[in-house]
Amino acid sequence: MKNLGSLSISAEAIIDMHSLNNEGGEGNQIQTRMVDVVVRDQDNNPRIESVNAISGDMFKHIQAEHLFRIAQSNDVLQLCNACKRFNANRISGDPTFIEFINKKKPKPAEVLDYLIQACTIDDLEGILITEGKQSVPRKSVVEFGWVVGRPESTRTGQYFHVKYNPEKPGQEGDNRSGNQGQAIFHRPASSGVYALVCNLELGRIGYNDLSQRYVLNDVERLARYQALLKSLLYTLIRPAGAMRSAQLPHLVDIRGVVSYSISTIPAPTFSAINPQFIHQSTQVKKALNAGEAFDAVTVEEFSDFASLSAILADLITNSEPLKFGLQTGR
Repeated sequence: MKNLGSLSISAEAIIDMHSLNNEGGEGNQIQTRMVDVVVRDQDNNPRIESVNAISGDMFKHIQAEHLFRIAQSNDVLQLCNACKRFNANRISGDPTFIEFINKKKPKPAEVLDYLIQACTIDDLEGILITEGKQSVPRKSVVEFGWVVGRPESTRTGQYFHVKYNPEKPGQEGDNRSGNQGQAIFHRPASSGVYALVCNLELGRIGYNDLSQRYVLNDVERLARYQALLKSLLYTLIRPAGAMRSAQLPHLVDIRGVVSYSISTIPAPTFSAINPQFIHQSTQVKKALNAGEAFDAVTVEEFSDFASLSAILADLITNSEPLKFGLQTGR
């Protein structure tokens, strides 16, 4: 049984005809989200490119929603009263927690103890508590970067759409409104090769960073660990986002590496914006393991959604979260 301290996924995904993340609208045109990134040209010189991207916030929300669904069907996975309704305020919107803060006047470490024990989502996804005139952060166990299009192979098009009402446009009466008749608008769709990075600090599940101790038992930590890995897998095979009713993304292909560590050594994470990201990951793994008594870091390569799913499914079944100070090398 492996004891994982951290896990990272670095992937190059082909996603076609999607509109998952947009800036907003201007007139009758929806503006797609664009970011500036630095890449190297054929002469190895850095240059700036503007590319389509999906924010890490979007993927974090997708993952959190999958985690919420998983927790609903597992009694071991505790949820606070607000997260049971998938309230965006999470435990800060839980009256029981607010009463605890205002009556007990707890120290920051006691606030984190309560939060971790009370709610799977708040433990894993992180939150900033500002109730009771104090600021207590719970750092997220899950980290997502922007999902960024590779400049040479990502394009965004604007497509003409019209809503047509067969009723006569000049019709008078109570049924007439500004939402009837023809409405011309332009909707974006992007296709390309996207670089995805995410990192999980698995050793921190159920860990109070202020008191430097675990406040959950092994059964609870393992249940949250398995739910977290499942939610990550579900995120990659079924991303949510905007405009899916008519522009459901085409998930075409994915390749990359799953890196994980059985010690406090971090799992390497390199962006697929660099075409050599797989080679970089394997070479860094060798360097990290060179000075260790055992191979602390593993890098597993995947070439499609099936092999990625197999790697994560195996880890869900045959691994558990590391406890700091208990690095066995198994």
